[in-house]
Amino acid sequence: MDKSRVARVGLRCRRAWRVRSRLRGSADQPRLSVFKSNRHLFAQLVDDVDGKTLGAVGTYDKELRGGSTGGRTKAAAREVGARIAAIAKERGIRRVIFDRGANKYHGILAELADAARSGGLEF
Repeated sequence: MDKSRVARVGLRCRRAWRVRSRLRGSADQPRLSVFKSNRHLFAQLVDDVDGKTLGAVGTYDKELRGGSTGGRTKAAAREVGARIAAIAKERGIRRVIFDRGANKYHGILAELADAARSGGLEF
């Protein structure tokens, strides 16, 4: 790995740590963690107190793979946001803490957050 790649990865980890150091999810108000890979988008509800994942959804899921909602698009982000809100509603969760990780809050992340809010989540 060249030096520039190592530097980028290090800076990305520092940004994610800086955001996550202030966020702690619980069973009542879990952390809605979002991760973007080069090809997919993932969201999960995390209870940091017990160290458990309460629910997860991503564009790799069988229902979301392929088609217009597959991959890392705004349409896929809206679908992931709606599905994570439905999972939270099934478990009786209304309020979450949004964890954007090392990403800026715009574009795909903003679409996912807006879809989750319209699905009934508060953050």
